[in-house]
Amino acid sequence: MKKKLVSILLTAAMACTLFAGCSSPTQDESDTSSSGTETEADAEASTGSLSEATVVDIANLPIEGIGAQVTSDVKANEEYKIGYIAKNTTNPYMVAQSEGVKKAGEDMGFEAVTQAPSTADSVEEQVKIMEDMIQQQMDVIIVHCADSNGIMSGVRKAEEAGITVITIGTPAAEDTFLRTGVDYKETGEVVAQEIADALGGEGKVIILEGPAGAANAVERLDGINEVFAEYPDIEIVASQTANFKRTEGMSVTENLLQQYTDVDAIIGCNDESALGAMQAVKAAGMDDVLIAGFDGSVDATNAVASGEMYCTYNTDPYGSGYLACAYAVNYLNDGTEPEGKFIPFPTAANDPLITPDTVQDYQDNIAWWKVIQ
Repeated sequence: MKKKLVSILLTAAMACTLFAGCSSPTQDESDTSSSGTETEADAEASTGSLSEATVVDIANLPIEGIGAQVTSDVKANEEYKIGYIAKNTTNPYMVAQSEGVKKAGEDMGFEAVTQAPSTADSVEEQVKIMEDMIQQQMDVIIVHCADSNGIMSGVRKAEEAGITVITIGTPAAEDTFLRTGVDYKETGEVVAQEIADALGGEGKVIILEGPAGAANAVERLDGINEVFAEYPDIEIVASQTANFKRTEGMSVTENLLQQYTDVDAIIGCNDESALGAMQAVKAAGMDDVLIAGFDGSVDATNAVASGEMYCTYNTDPYGSGYLACAYAVNYLNDGTEPEGKFIPFPTAANDPLITPDTVQDYQDNIAWWKVIQ
């Protein structure tokens, strides 16, 4: 089998500086009490990337398309075994990502082995699965880390065994061969710009933040704030956490609307919090507030289609799993390495924004959740 060691280039001092305090258990962005299942696509408290994002021209990616339409011409030259470790089997995002890996195995001609902890989001179980995959002599292990620091013992063992490690979403605490998944800051920029344009550059906005200290939430909020800083007539009247939950999105918005009765837009930093805001706005009898979220979930896209939400963002777990496999197979075939350590997917170039004009096409043809229905 063809295997190569992946070099770790950062010093221990730098790693400690970047990741101090990041060993706490992962926070889930979903609110199961409001929807019955976990539907949040960015369901992790990520620590951010070690490497700067390298955005590749979509024409040069080893895949084509996005969501349910993703395809690739990449083919395995040998009988490779690629393992994928999800965070859980309850979140539709994780299920879709696993399906992306399985479909890549079918299309590209390798054996795909997909597993997840029996206890949702257990990094200890993820490490045990990695150890088992090492014994099974995987050529590549792809993992959606439950915790950046906690996964490192498994990562190091895999790399010592000559197995290439790829992460999706939450990175490991040190650079691996590749990380993919969305660039959270860019997602914030895209949605904030859409809202700014819809408001004509002026208005009052509420932001429902993610969990305090969760780097993916911080990065997304940074992107939103940077865009709005360019519009002096857009006033952020409140920016408060709703912890990526629908129930909190509703209760926080209800409280804020008592103080701010002339709000023009609300951005929830995931679909669940945005859907909670939508419920609060409806209860208040306000029908002219633009509501935006992130993920492209079933409920959110239905709300965009009905006019109750203005937009959301397709974070495409299915495509990101498929893309990780394409890079893995190319490397195993001939040593071709990615253009950078962090290649975001999807990006703005993939047209991930879902608006009233695009929602029907998204639901009919692109939606990542179509692959698990």
